Amino acid sequence: MTDEITLIVPAQEDFRPIVHLVVGGLAVRLDLTVDALDDLQVALDALLGRRDDDGDVTVRVAFDDRTMRATVGPLPQAVLDDVERDGDDLSLRRVLETVCDTFEVEDREGAAWAELTKHTVGG
Repeated sequence: MTDEITLIVPAQEDFRPIVHLVVGGLAVRLDLTVDALDDLQVALDALLGRRDDDGDVTVRVAFDDRTMRATVGPLPQAVLDDVERDGDDLSLRRVLETVCDTFEVEDREGAAWAELTKHTVGG
């Protein structure tokens, strides 16, 4: 059975701790390790940091007994370019590859949306 929570929060930096609090609570329910939770938080920060405007951002977290998936958007279209660029610098692509089990960024109606996956220890 998959459970899902959707947060719609202002994109300003002041509201990011709310996302961390909710994701942390879900991680405890899934029995994620502290390292796995930290990885997911780093990925969320990397994406949410691309927005700091007066609009809203949606963070949808779906989880079951083995996997936590987070979908984040809308993000600036430049995020697609950032994940397609492969370089030696500390790019968004490199961050997401390092901290997520899988990730995908796609265009949805002119905006980028990212899907992050993190497996639990037993997953």
